[in-house]
Amino acid sequence: MRLEAQQQRREGPVVYADGDVDIHYGDIRLRADHVEYNTTTYQATASGHVQFDHGDEHLEADRLDYNVRSEKGRFEHVKGSVHIAREPNPAVLITPNPLSFVAESAERVDASTYRVSHATLTVCDPRRPNWTFNAAEATLHVGGKMVLIKANFRLFRVPLIYMPYATVPAGRRARQSGFLMPEVGHSSTKGYVVGDSYYWAPADWADTTVGAQLLTHRGWEQTGDIRLWPWQNVHISASYFGVVDRLGQGGHRVNVKFDAQLANGWHAALDFNQLTSLTFQEVFSPTFSEAVNSEVHTTAFLTRNFDGFSLNFAANNYKDYLTPETTTTQGVLQPGTAIVLRTTPEARFGSMDRAPWQRRPFYFGFEVFGDGVHRNDPGATNAQGVTTFAPTNTPTLVDRSEFAPRVTLPLHWGAWLGVTPTYTFRSTLYGDQEINGSVISTAMWRNTGELSVDLRPPALARVWTGRTAKWKHTIEPDLVYNYVTGVNDFARFVRIDQDDTITDTNEIQYSITQRLFRRKAEGAAEEFASWTLLQKYYFDPTFGGAIVPGERNVFQALDSVTPFAFADGARRYSPLVSDIKISPGGPYDAEFRLDYDPMRARITTAESLVKMHPYGKFELTIAQYSIDANTVLQPLSSQIRALVGYGDLTKRGWSGTMGFSYDLRQDLAQNELAQVSYNSSCCGLAVGYQRLALGNIRRENQFRIALIIANIGAFGNLRRQEKIF
Repeated sequence: MRLEAQQQRREGPVVYADGDVDIHYGDIRLRADHVEYNTTTYQATASGHVQFDHGDEHLEADRLDYNVRSEKGRFEHVKGSVHIAREPNPAVLITPNPLSFVAESAERVDASTYRVSHATLTVCDPRRPNWTFNAAEATLHVGGKMVLIKANFRLFRVPLIYMPYATVPAGRRARQSGFLMPEVGHSSTKGYVVGDSYYWAPADWADTTVGAQLLTHRGWEQTGDIRLWPWQNVHISASYFGVVDRLGQGGHRVNVKFDAQLANGWHAALDFNQLTSLTFQEVFSPTFSEAVNSEVHTTAFLTRNFDGFSLNFAANNYKDYLTPETTTTQGVLQPGTAIVLRTTPEARFGSMDRAPWQRRPFYFGFEVFGDGVHRNDPGATNAQGVTTFAPTNTPTLVDRSEFAPRVTLPLHWGAWLGVTPTYTFRSTLYGDQEINGSVISTAMWRNTGELSVDLRPPALARVWTGRTAKWKHTIEPDLVYNYVTGVNDFARFVRIDQDDTITDTNEIQYSITQRLFRRKAEGAAEEFASWTLLQKYYFDPTFGGAIVPGERNVFQALDSVTPFAFADGARRYSPLVSDIKISPGGPYDAEFRLDYDPMRARITTAESLVKMHPYGKFELTIAQYSIDANTVLQPLSSQIRALVGYGDLTKRGWSGTMGFSYDLRQDLAQNELAQVSYNSSCCGLAVGYQRLALGNIRRENQFRIALIIANIGAFGNLRRQEKIF
């Protein structure tokens, strides 16, 4: 210990010091106008401009009784600050300001704990704080949390919230169990929205959040989230969202994810999803993208890859809601319709192409699988009520197995021509078959021979050097001939996935791709832009009789060109697909895609997507989609969506987001959103508006507001909106 002062005297074990007293003991420093220090008991009594420093802690008081050895003491009329280096958090506004407090008294219980009485604390400038917590009692655990008893939150000195018990993070990490800040808002259909959530973090590898909200016009809402990391390579998460609705449109949505890297190269994963009804999702989903998604996927698999082989066990369930539930004029609830496809259980074993002889260009591979499948399809009718797709409902489990060996023989004539033929023999056994719209339990074989010949003529290229980079332009033609035989009666097969959409075909696909590469003075070459033109010619326009005139036909030979249906009768030509991609690197990205149908002599589908992030806080996304084929193939559509944003809800300064989704064909704004916020060094305010118009199901205006408190969270219900793309 070292004691310095202008005047000192000693009476027995007690040292009296006056004037600029400065005591150093270990990493503790004590300064005051007057100090009485007992060298036997290590007890110090200080008064007059008392200053106490220990690491990141700084306290000032009128009087202090402190034991420098036990590190315990009591401060009278104290004010202090604790500097906390917080970890970055994308969900919380972080401030470099210290945690400051003023109290009538503070007791230092140990090296990292203070008990304070009648305290006011903030992370704002203590001279002009925008917000404060005022508490009758508080316990500060430096590096952990501050516990407040009988506290109230004040904004500009105005009391807003009373809390009999509250905790405030006071450490580098903010994983503290407790109730979160309440949520409030208003919706034109749900009424006032008031709720709260509880966050529980029992261990470093586990946390959960459960909450509920009162919807004054509809009922109440429940939410829950669980995250677990029990071992290094195992991650488990689950979420729940449900509504108990007085109008009968409630339901719930559940998602469970599991991912684990196991011993001996095994990988296990589960993505389980459940949705009780499409009406519930359309009415209560918080964002536009969730509300319009009608598909529910569940997948589980266990896989291992070794020595060029792959062994997989899987289960899959797919549900696509076609129509929501409706209520008749008599008040009778009519259930909605949905397509259900299921493969479970499933086992697959296969190999990559391998060369049995090292000096011969001959490669062999195979795939074999067995599973049980199920399909429940209500069928489809046109506007006149005529059935265009017959309903299908198979037994719970239909056996299906397949063995498919393949051989590949790559041939090259110098550097200018490459020809790669691949032949696959596919033998598939189905336990059931479909005849005249009925599924009967009679097994059937499908044995197909599939020949594919990939012909790659020489590419043309030119290289030139610009002022800042080297450029290369290439023109790459490609021809692929496909021939499949042996399917015969395509209508007999129950269609579950792509394995069941093989048809007889005799076709050639021709394409030409232009690429523009750029290489700067330093760095690797990157593809700056590309343009692909692709089309197919079908020598067999009926695909072995698989085409059904007047209906929407979708199978492999067609959807390998474009994901949009185009065949409602015999076809010689597929649409001509133009796909332009521009990726100049960094902040810009764009794609423009067109399908030109020569039989209809017009562009049937068009897509445009532009993304820009030119600098720091600015981002822009614009997308346009249109379908103009005919209503037999798919509904006509023309939509444009845009989202522009600046700043960040959890960063200092101004930020804002605006977006919309507009249906040009219906002349209807489906979704509009706007959000603006301003954050100072210790708090912020954000307001938002969103409008959703989903036909007769939902027309809603949402008004959101949030008070953002640095290092703690947000009071309100405004969060960064989920992007609509």
